[in-house]
Amino acid sequence: MKRCVLPATMIATVLMLGFMAYALHGYAADRPDSIETIPYAGRPARIHPDYSGVVAPPNIAPLNFLVQEDGRSYFVRITAERGEAIEIASRTGKVLIPERPWRRLLEANAGKSVQVEICVQADDGTWTRFEPIVNRIAAEPIDDVLVYRKLHPGAGAWGRIGIYQRDLRGFRESLVLDNRYFSNGCVNCHTFCNNRTDTMLLSTRSSEYGSSALLIQDGDVRKVGTKFTYTTWHPSGKVAAYSVNAVSQFFHSSGHEVRDVVDLDSHLAYYVVEAGVTRTAPDIAQKGRLETYPAWSPDGRYLYFCSAPLTWSQRNVIPKDYDRIKYDLMRIAYDVERDEWGPLETVLTAEETGRSILLPRISPDGRWLVFCMCDYGCFPVYRADSDLYVIDLEAAAQTGRYEYRPLAPANSDQSESWHSWSSNSRWLAFSSKRGSAPFTRTYLTYVDAEGNAHKPVLLPQKDPMFYDSCLRTYSVPELVTEPIRTTKETLARAIRSSKSISIIPPITMATPQAGTTPPQPWMTERE
Repeated sequence: MKRCVLPATMIATVLMLGFMAYALHGYAADRPDSIETIPYAGRPARIHPDYSGVVAPPNIAPLNFLVQEDGRSYFVRITAERGEAIEIASRTGKVLIPERPWRRLLEANAGKSVQVEICVQADDGTWTRFEPIVNRIAAEPIDDVLVYRKLHPGAGAWGRIGIYQRDLRGFRESLVLDNRYFSNGCVNCHTFCNNRTDTMLLSTRSSEYGSSALLIQDGDVRKVGTKFTYTTWHPSGKVAAYSVNAVSQFFHSSGHEVRDVVDLDSHLAYYVVEAGVTRTAPDIAQKGRLETYPAWSPDGRYLYFCSAPLTWSQRNVIPKDYDRIKYDLMRIAYDVERDEWGPLETVLTAEETGRSILLPRISPDGRWLVFCMCDYGCFPVYRADSDLYVIDLEAAAQTGRYEYRPLAPANSDQSESWHSWSSNSRWLAFSSKRGSAPFTRTYLTYVDAEGNAHKPVLLPQKDPMFYDSCLRTYSVPELVTEPIRTTKETLARAIRSSKSISIIPPITMATPQAGTTPPQPWMTERE
């Protein structure tokens, strides 16, 4: 019987790699005999990301972090009222929390607090104990899955762009669809009905396959022969309202953010699924107004949207007063069974706020309307002054006044935008450029029963240094209760197919001619 004899160099290599893995994961790090006897530093330790004082979901992945204190060994103990403590030793300062103990600890302490104690050993062997970090675990979970788009933030070309989904209970990310499957076109504007993936729309455009929307219902994929931009599903699943936009990207000569966007013409329309037709109505497609960002109320009785006056006649030239374009917040009644529209109402005007009102999204319980405001324009992700605001719709129904306030502390000195609600109306996922401009990252903030937001949580990654070297931006985060199960191959075949639902869109200057696609669709791509 022959024996397999490994060369000495291979044995040495295996031993060296094993030792490196052992050290890097912290198992060779020193541990204090008892942290209770270690003197306090008088302040909390600096950690990155800053997961201190946050409210976290009880079903979130481990909040791994890096201890930003000088030392040769690090020891962390995570405790709560119930369950076993989690202890981690590290040589590098990277604290990688084991998933199963973390999950058990959070489940046992939903609605309570967890305490993170950090000890650092100096080169001379002495230990320092930092003040504990206390985080609250919410009683209400977040939806298990987050769907988002990733792309490079370049202004001239998008390169690789894709829709991804992430299981928030862990670190598993999977590809839904990217543009390599259809000649490097664009995939964007993913929209779900009632936070579920069994009814959804996915918009694409390509110089080879044209502009289209993929309608996914219970695993069946159909290609609709038009492009839906900003889209919202009626809660019945019978109708999807969408905007048709003639957007143009332009650039400033200097500034922290040189990119800008103007909507030269737009209107709203709606797709009736069973009939396979698109329609519009006079009050949502006025020739003298720009209508965009539709959002249904959870009861389906109202369509909210943003509207600004159209004050220029040339539809292919950036207007000189682009920085004076400000959007009002409107709503209009709708009867889905009769397909009838009611009177148009003004909710909040730019004249009242002094700012442009964008991206309304209403919590599934119908109580809270969250929107963006920035100094001007239609594209908050490029505006560092864009913040999130909230209106109590229940109070407004009683008083007749739509009073708004900032959704602090979700806001920062950088852009906040692209927000979506969890199905239980307690979590908001949103994009922010805080600490990472020009890249957007996804944050999760808890919104309590009084409509108060709490310090948000950066979407956790297995490596706490992940975002420091990530050169792609996260865009349009949408919370859903289940993963998208339709394969990327099935979606790609539908895009490439010559078969599609043929519809005639309502014609305005904002409507592309049937069967045509801009020769360079990447030139108008935005985050």
